[in-house]
Amino acid sequence: MKSRPSTAPGRWGEKRYHSTDYDLKQAYGEKVYKIILNGKMTCPNRDGTAGYGGCIFCSAAGSGDFAGSADLSITEQLQHGKAALIQKRPVHSYIAYFQAFTNTYGPVSYLEQIYMEAVCDPDVKILSIATRPDCLGEPVLELLDRINRIKPIWVELGLQTIHPDTAAFIRRGYELPVFEQAVRELRSRKITVVVHTILYLPGETRQQMFQTLDYLNHMDIQGIKLQLLHILKGTDLAVLYESHPFPVPSMEEYISMLGQCISRLRPDITIHRLTGDGPKELLITPLWTSNKRTVLNTLHRHLKAQDIWQGKEYHD
Repeated sequence: MKSRPSTAPGRWGEKRYHSTDYDLKQAYGEKVYKIILNGKMTCPNRDGTAGYGGCIFCSAAGSGDFAGSADLSITEQLQHGKAALIQKRPVHSYIAYFQAFTNTYGPVSYLEQIYMEAVCDPDVKILSIATRPDCLGEPVLELLDRINRIKPIWVELGLQTIHPDTAAFIRRGYELPVFEQAVRELRSRKITVVVHTILYLPGETRQQMFQTLDYLNHMDIQGIKLQLLHILKGTDLAVLYESHPFPVPSMEEYISMLGQCISRLRPDITIHRLTGDGPKELLITPLWTSNKRTVLNTLHRHLKAQDIWQGKEYHD
């Protein structure tokens, strides 16, 4: 295979990768902040439709540990989120992010109600929805299509890995063709697709992690989240780790891995996340991830020192 022409490392500034901040500042002329919302959802991987207990790494909050209170309306959650952000910095524009559990898993009438409640806020520029590929039936897709014509929608799909053995181990609950069909359906409606992946899932080699990335390079996706596996209290993964500990990368090892991932990632894909910061009161390991600023600053120094930029090693 022939390599694409290299992209100049200064294209995205000193970060050397295609970040969400870069895209949003290009589109809106300023930084756009995310408000994490709780739509009072559940998940087919919890209620018995696809399984019970959720994915093995999933906390009781359904990955919505930083989401607003389910006791508040969407409007109230947005108000609280704005108030918290404005105390720290001047903010004018927001992303309404439905994160907790599976945010297309419910009656379409209810989904329309909460989505429109967010979209009707004039300060909300983008609606971001975290969901599963197996929860995108035709009525939901039609709803997303209609709202996408009002304000942009990002749909975040939890893929995590392409490898069936790992997918079974983490209890993902759907097979790869389901993901592929979901991407096709969303893209046929011009809806932005962001894919969530997890690095260092138990038993996966570096080569397997690269294979997931290479697969996504050839999919019609617009964004990616590279998340390091967190082991949180109260999860089935925590029980497994305590009884049969498995390797967890050091910060240096993870930074090196991120550099290689960034280098081989298709240049036009927007990177929405490069690390994570699970709740400190729940995080068992890796504890170094709790200092997100240090991790990102170390990564940026590494990219510069090693002359790495997004797409440098990407091949068609």
